[in-house]
Amino acid sequence: MPGQDTLAPASDSTGQKAGRRRVSLGLSGKLLVMTVLFVTLAELAIFVPSLANFRLSWLSDRVSSARTAALVLEAAPEEAVPPDLARQILDSVGAQLLVVKREDTRRLLAMSDMPPAADQVVDMRDTPFWRAVIDAFETLAASHDRVLRVIAEAPRNGDFLEIVLNERPLRQAMLKFAATAFGISLLISIGAGLLVYASLSALFVRPLRRLTERMAAFREAPEDASRIIVPSGRTDEVGVAEEALAELQRGLSQTLAQKTHLAALGLAVSKINHDLRNLLASVQLISDRLTMVRDPAVQRVVPKLMAALDRAITYCEQTLSYGRAQEPLPERRPVDVAALVEEVRDTVGVSPEGTIRWVASLERNLVMDADPDQIFRVLLNLARNAKQALEARAPNDPDRDQIRIVARRRGTVVEIEVGDTGPGIPSNRREQLFSAFRASARQGGTGLGLPISDELVRAHGGDLRLVEGTIGATFLMSIPDRPAELRPRAARA
Repeated sequence: MPGQDTLAPASDSTGQKAGRRRVSLGLSGKLLVMTVLFVTLAELAIFVPSLANFRLSWLSDRVSSARTAALVLEAAPEEAVPPDLARQILDSVGAQLLVVKREDTRRLLAMSDMPPAADQVVDMRDTPFWRAVIDAFETLAASHDRVLRVIAEAPRNGDFLEIVLNERPLRQAMLKFAATAFGISLLISIGAGLLVYASLSALFVRPLRRLTERMAAFREAPEDASRIIVPSGRTDEVGVAEEALAELQRGLSQTLAQKTHLAALGLAVSKINHDLRNLLASVQLISDRLTMVRDPAVQRVVPKLMAALDRAITYCEQTLSYGRAQEPLPERRPVDVAALVEEVRDTVGVSPEGTIRWVASLERNLVMDADPDQIFRVLLNLARNAKQALEARAPNDPDRDQIRIVARRRGTVVEIEVGDTGPGIPSNRREQLFSAFRASARQGGTGLGLPISDELVRAHGGDLRLVEGTIGATFLMSIPDRPAELRPRAARA
């Protein structure tokens, strides 16, 4: 129904308020009422002038008949027109008195009976429109039969023609006209109102109701993709609103699904974190025995193995920190960039005899102010991604497949580029490179390497971004030095 409201009560405590909302007019009901009101006002604006014009036309017809009668009566000799004939002529005109004024003479042409005094004078020669409207409503509202004195142009260049008549026939004719006009106007108003209402309802009310229903359905289960609105394909503002709502719902549904995935991942990791840490601790104890082996090759590998195990245990303890704003603040100190890059190469497993070439171009004696473990994690993620991108097009050729590391200092900022000569990153993935679970283009990848690296770099006050226009994929990491801590003014004094 037009006045029915689709909103349901929110709770029992707001029952009275919801009850008032149910009985109030809905959007369609308000539209119907306003349509009828405006169409009625438009018909009224037409009806009022029509009624005034009808009154003037009726009086003009009487005046025209009076002019004809005046010509006949003036042409006859005086006292030649019998009183009965004069009375019949006045009855045909609908007047009680007929007078013509020429120059300074007023001639009484015919009179039925002695007429009463006139209640209103109507000058047809100069009647403003607003005066005609007022006179029309005064005629309809008259409580008794009034006598009108009507003055108009006289025939044959006379000064004026004057007739006196009873207003009752005029009022009856106007009432009949008003009833007919009102009935026709009412039918037109109803028909036009229904057409306008049906058109506006189909164009606006129903689409808006559909939007609200789909929003309410999506609110109940935002994870359900089937509740996302399907745009109708309209090209107007309603269609734009449907497209925007569908895009918003899709994005929100995907975000909630990712949050649910992240929560499930955190729960799973929390269950295995304890056992994994214990296993790594056991491996660390076993590796300690390797220090007693005198083999030079074993002695060369053991320190790296111990460092890798220490890092693995540390990472295991901090697994749940991502996404909870619990990543530890960097413990900054001077770091030898060349040694750090060499350690990353050994961890990634790129050997000089391999099919993937490691090319490092580092500024001599370059030292950066950073947390070595966190920068190691960033470079390890970037280098591992580069290696995996190159391995995807095996067999590899060291002249073609290369991982390139470039490091330099620009004032107080150290820049490190990690790139590869692989296929690069598709354009449809570049906008979400640093979004969790979205950046990975590799089958089985988690999509967490770049988001974690970006978080660690930002913790240093730096920036990590993809360099456009390069062969393969090249990431530029910029790490600024810490501001110098000046001595307090009192200490300097």
